[in-house]
Amino acid sequence: MTIKVGDKLPDVGLQHKTADGIDTLDNAALFAGKKVVLFAVPGAFTPTCSAQHVPSFVQNIDALKAKGVDTVACVAVNDPFVMGVWAKDQASDGKVVMLADGSAKFTKAIGLELDLTERGLGVRSQRYAMVVEDGTVSQLFVEDAGAYDVSSAENVLKHL
Repeated sequence: MTIKVGDKLPDVGLQHKTADGIDTLDNAALFAGKKVVLFAVPGAFTPTCSAQHVPSFVQNIDALKAKGVDTVACVAVNDPFVMGVWAKDQASDGKVVMLADGSAKFTKAIGLELDLTERGLGVRSQRYAMVVEDGTVSQLFVEDAGAYDVSSAENVLKHL
């Protein structure tokens, strides 16, 4: 079943690479009492994700914060080490929290997985953005396959 507006996020830990190592974050740490924009990409270092999707949120971080967003986070089905290096590459440190869903447990739990096994990429995430308020999805923008539009920071800003 695919997550929808009004649903609580499942309590499936995501990982974050820090200077001290790997932190596994639970939903309370990420979402409790906060307004969070969570967006997902099919993979770190992939063309659209690196050239457009993450940069849209990095460039619009101040505008998002001005609209009451406490945290902006990106999730991908990659390991936390890859996400940590990608964060540096994208100059997202201090702006976008890069979260790893290495085994796609979170992605599968919300029903937004994308099977790219035939292309040699395994199970990934669909491209989406959501606004999460105190752990509950208040807005959800899921892209059609191969598209990049509704999950952009610019579109999310229009709806905040």
